[in-house]
Amino acid sequence: MDFTYDARTEELRERLLSFMDSHVYPAEKVFAEQVAEAAAAGRAWERPPIIGELKAEARRRGLWNLFLAHHPQGAGLSNLQYAPLAEITGHSPAIAPEALNCAAPDTGNMEVLAEFGSAEQQERWLRPLLDGEIRSAFCMTEPDVASSDATNIATRIERNGDEYVINGRKWWSSGAMDPRCAIFIVMGKTDPGGERHRQQSMILVPRGTPGVTVERGLRVFGFTEGPQGGHAEVVFTDVRVPAGNLIAGEGDGFAIAQARLGPGRIHHCMRQIGAAERALELMCRRAIGRTAWGAPLADQGVIQDWIAEARVRIESARLLVLKTAWLMDTVGNRGAHTEIQAIKIATPAMAEWVIDKAIQVHGAGGVSQDFPLAQLWASARTLRFADGPDEVHKRSLARRELRKYS
Repeated sequence: MDFTYDARTEELRERLLSFMDSHVYPAEKVFAEQVAEAAAAGRAWERPPIIGELKAEARRRGLWNLFLAHHPQGAGLSNLQYAPLAEITGHSPAIAPEALNCAAPDTGNMEVLAEFGSAEQQERWLRPLLDGEIRSAFCMTEPDVASSDATNIATRIERNGDEYVINGRKWWSSGAMDPRCAIFIVMGKTDPGGERHRQQSMILVPRGTPGVTVERGLRVFGFTEGPQGGHAEVVFTDVRVPAGNLIAGEGDGFAIAQARLGPGRIHHCMRQIGAAERALELMCRRAIGRTAWGAPLADQGVIQDWIAEARVRIESARLLVLKTAWLMDTVGNRGAHTEIQAIKIATPAMAEWVIDKAIQVHGAGGVSQDFPLAQLWASARTLRFADGPDEVHKRSLARRELRKYS
């Protein structure tokens, strides 16, 4: 394994770091002000104008669709090449991923359409997503079943002539609160009596289709989770769409979901490493610049212990994620299954711990809006549910280990 950044990765890293310094970090204050203004006007889920300006600049600099490998409009990067770029965007997760058109859930939805979508589906929905003209939502989780087991999903997708009829209730539908969200990818059952992993299908539902009701937005520890377009509770009541809106074929939904979530976990985990790095930087600066009992906080042994431990945990997580990216590139997602689960367990927990210690060093300021730490912590804690809770991954990982000895 050689994790040395190749020439293209280094060039993109330099370009991205420059963009972060010149545009993203200075935009954070403007972003916060515009978010507050929109919320005060009753438009809490609206994306601030500064995001559009950043997207135009990022595209001008060639920092666009970096996540997408197998499409002419993608950057053509491997997982190992993209990973350090995702880490950089994690330093400012509310702004940077979206500015580069690399924000969830659009990234996963674009990958699904690129890999499994028909030519018509790609032209109608993938093209405007790649161009950043629209946004999308992913509707999988449901409030009435334990959705960590995707085979529990109860939403029905029933064939009726040349149409499919969809009935069900979803929540934590990422992206659905964004006013620019034009298309939902909905997972439901087309064959409830079929083989356990062949019951589910995915289908495209345009936002304005009769019977689609976005009931409410769901806040994450009080935050609107803007970069992901907001999470919504959505009801589908006798929603009719053309049969051609089905992605791939009936029964392919579970396999598509697994293909979608693998690369997404790399993206999420590398961004969390970036968030942890930013928290560590803020912790060090605060410890050096803050005096208590006649000496800098940095002189306190407990704080030195936190700083040292943070560095060890960040480096360990980064190496594991890079190994996983390398395996995905060399032996595929299936061959990297163990590592994909391992990073999903380890990385959010690492980031949550580091950010928590940074908050502690900042005192009451750490939980305020004057620093990014509270929102970084909320994101890290939430990721321990997203794409499957810790316990599901640990259960699967333990079973794989036990099989070696049975």
